Amino acid sequence: MTTIYDPKHPQYLDEADVRNELTRVYDLCHGCRLCFKFCTSFPTLFEMIDRHDDQDAGRLTPAQQDQVIDECFQCKLCYVNCPYIPDLHEWALDFPRLMLRADAMRHANDQVSLRQKATDTVMGHTDLLGKAATLAAPLANKMVGAKPGSLVRKAMEVTTGVSSVRMLPPYARQRFTTWFKNRPKLRITKRQGKVAIFPSCLVEYQAPGIGHDMVKVYERNGVECTLADTTACCGAPYLHSGDLKAFTKIAEKNVKDLARSVRKGNDIVVPQPTCGYVLKKDYIVYVGTDEARLVAEHTYDAAEYLMRLHKADGTSLDTEFNGFVPETVAYHTPCHLKAQNIGLKSRDLIKLTGAKVKLVQQCSGIDGMWGLRAENAELSIPMARKLADELKRAAGDVVAGDCHLANTAITEQTGEVPLHPLQLIARAYGIPEEGEQR
Repeated sequence: MTTIYDPKHPQYLDEADVRNELTRVYDLCHGCRLCFKFCTSFPTLFEMIDRHDDQDAGRLTPAQQDQVIDECFQCKLCYVNCPYIPDLHEWALDFPRLMLRADAMRHANDQVSLRQKATDTVMGHTDLLGKAATLAAPLANKMVGAKPGSLVRKAMEVTTGVSSVRMLPPYARQRFTTWFKNRPKLRITKRQGKVAIFPSCLVEYQAPGIGHDMVKVYERNGVECTLADTTACCGAPYLHSGDLKAFTKIAEKNVKDLARSVRKGNDIVVPQPTCGYVLKKDYIVYVGTDEARLVAEHTYDAAEYLMRLHKADGTSLDTEFNGFVPETVAYHTPCHLKAQNIGLKSRDLIKLTGAKVKLVQQCSGIDGMWGLRAENAELSIPMARKLADELKRAAGDVVAGDCHLANTAITEQTGEVPLHPLQLIARAYGIPEEGEQR
């Protein structure tokens, strides 16, 4: 048995070694139980082990081990609570990376169903889908915007594996990068920073308004904006489905291109938390080069970068907010921002407007695209309902959240459309939404 989280290790995909490591970690988790509330993986694990009088994790069958793996949706909240993580404890327990390793092993050893492979293929080709859907946005949106549970959505579920009962974010008519290239260029007289924007697939194809407002807020604060040398998908759908070969290929290319952007004097800014996590954390593990570390060191969440300017010597943010400032904001903290261990920068940014911020830290149960898969809807939707209940209790005048997929789940359960924090800041400055008349 080896405690392996290095995907380049020769035994990384060895099934016997992975199964033994699963037994070791499951036994430790069963004895600890601190993570029982984060997802269903842990209650499922504990219940299966508790069936045996000797409570031996080694008695679990491979199918039972795999059930725990399938219920893990990579929220990363284990890192927030686990006392046994690598570098902090000799047991070196890294549950999220072990789940990724197990997924990769099953994929490499052809232990994935044809149905799952088909869904992985559909969800993995985010750029291909996004380009096609934005070109035919009215038609595409009739399909994704069809009533959950309708015949159209049921047909989509059969062909794509995407749940027929979940709300899906619509596609934009114009991609973010198209808008960026065509917009009037603004000359910045007092430059406080220089960034290359890695928009993420969600902002590029489905929520370009987040990118519009981010650019306008950044430029208002003296930050020169360009596009990163790549705006392709970060590869997270492949990583989370266990396709190590496809993810590594994407990651290596993106690292090369993003490193080029950094060498031009740019920091990389990412407006979506999952993609930011991949650039900061996963590229170091799966690419493992000096360039990967260079990219990680210069990658920032959108709010993180602004708060860095505000706190640093010699730079500051414009804190004159003459637009719409809500009295209270219910702010949902995405799991993949918590896992970046950067603090609550979006909350701090919103507080600069004078609004009172009420934190809501319940997971949405989406985490990448796990919650949109048909087989996971039964587990995911109750988490989204818990989030909706927390937001109702918070009773904010406005709901805000950084993750567009989590925000879609919020809309699904509450009917309210959350704002990205950068959109909220733009409205507070009095910057109108793109397309609105002043």
